[in-house]
Amino acid sequence: MTTPPSKLDTELGHLHPVDPERVAQARARLLSAEDASRLASLLVLMADPMRARILYALDTVDELCVGDLVLVLDASQDAVGYALRMLRTARLVVNRRAGRVIYYRLADDFPAPLREDCLRRLVELTRTHDRDELLTDDEVNS
Repeated sequence: MTTPPSKLDTELGHLHPVDPERVAQARARLLSAEDASRLASLLVLMADPMRARILYALDTVDELCVGDLVLVLDASQDAVGYALRMLRTARLVVNRRAGRVIYYRLADDFPAPLREDCLRRLVELTRTHDRDELLTDDEVNS
């Protein structure tokens, strides 16, 4: 007994799966819904401009206190403090107290590939895309 074509099969004009082996490989390596949710939450956390700038600044130097981050980012102390609380809760940054001053740094287990790829390469990629959008079609095709 054959299975009737699915709506997708009808819309695309051919039966699925087209490549059962690739479908099986993709399923075997697919993130669980729970892991995908955690990943999305982390990426949303890092997608905030203030938090991204703080991570970038802390990747540049060993550590900075809140007041110095305010100066570096040219932002309000409230905005920096709130962003730091979010990053600390996510365990992306840690702090240490020296008297009345609290210093922040990237967590020791902050993944090096995340630092390299998200904090550097993706910024470069967006700059390239921004530059390409400024070019006219004739400039791109020439």
